[in-house]
Amino acid sequence: MSIRLFPAILVCWLLPIAFGAEQDALAIEAIIQARHVPYAAGILDPIVSLSDPTQVVDYTRCGDSAVWTGHYLAAEAFRYKVTGSQDAMNNINNTIGAIYDLINVTGGNVLARCALPANSPYAASISNQESGNGIYNGSVYGAPWIWVGNTSRDQYIGVFFGLTVTYDMVSDQTVRNWCSYLITRLLQNLLDNAWTIVLPDGSVPTTFLIRPDQQLSLLLMGQHVNGGAFGHKYSVESNALSPTVPVPIGVDCADQTSSYFKFNLDYLTMYTLKTMGSGYSSFWYGLAYDELRATTSDHQNAHFNIIDRAISGPNANRDAQTQALLDAWLLRPRLDVYRDFSSQFPSCSGNEACQPLPVEDRVTTDFLWQRDPFALSGGGAGDIETAGIDYILPYWMGRYLGVITD
Repeated sequence: MSIRLFPAILVCWLLPIAFGAEQDALAIEAIIQARHVPYAAGILDPIVSLSDPTQVVDYTRCGDSAVWTGHYLAAEAFRYKVTGSQDAMNNINNTIGAIYDLINVTGGNVLARCALPANSPYAASISNQESGNGIYNGSVYGAPWIWVGNTSRDQYIGVFFGLTVTYDMVSDQTVRNWCSYLITRLLQNLLDNAWTIVLPDGSVPTTFLIRPDQQLSLLLMGQHVNGGAFGHKYSVESNALSPTVPVPIGVDCADQTSSYFKFNLDYLTMYTLKTMGSGYSSFWYGLAYDELRATTSDHQNAHFNIIDRAISGPNANRDAQTQALLDAWLLRPRLDVYRDFSSQFPSCSGNEACQPLPVEDRVTTDFLWQRDPFALSGGGAGDIETAGIDYILPYWMGRYLGVITD
């Protein structure tokens, strides 16, 4: 089974030429729809033929499908708010449906990392790739599906982020009701299990108990979309837990490079706490965010910069840098080619450069802004295509916030 691109789309995808920021964003979104959502339940990355990169031979990165599906939903919600595009609305509805499937396929109210039909030609390969996370049997609308377990906190945070942004950006009441409904199912399940992710077989992949900042962020989103169910709970917990929020953020900031994806989760968490929180708790949220921003503000990260714009307001230098960083993103390879710049930039510690590498020279990955900007080498075999959500999310969010004009 193969999927081929229309020539016009292929040109937009392969050539590192900026025909105009919106055209670039729309070309990336066309690729996502053509190649990265082969089934209803979320984002996957295609493995392409090395001899013909327009031909899909397999799929991969299933284990992080939920988190990037949430990010993609947020991008389309900001796009809809800015443009009113019917295509964006269609993508929003389809992506909400994907999240619905990622919950229903587990047979309860817990989130799957990824899901796909059991009869998919890629099912055996993905089952092998994700065997360490556990492969489970489920169903979607009566059809047999498989799903990936060992669901992590980042999958939840990404999905909650996407649903809450959509709730705020889309005025259609049916869409908002769906966002509230899905957040309520997931959050109530976490509360019923004492902030612990419990899979249907009783296994426990992880818990939110160690992260009061993330607990409060999820509760605040729950209050925002369903105050009757979660308003009192957030009020009680925020008074008790908010003084502890700077602690886990401080631990993360103590090491700027290892597990760099933690900073993406921290920024999504602080986006909620800082833009929705108020009163006594906001003081502690501010302390935590100030440390996070002080640690990462010089990392040349467009995604973090845009979130800082939402939290802190306009800043001419930061906003100009954001635009330049997104322009540089367009010059990057879209396949996971291995890159080694160890001979071109000074090293201060092993594989770590002394300063963040230029965006166009950073290692290839799934979502650039969650990867170590100091890494001098990395990548893969050059056959996995990135979805480009790391461009369209800060782009459309930047359009909404006035950082980027069409």
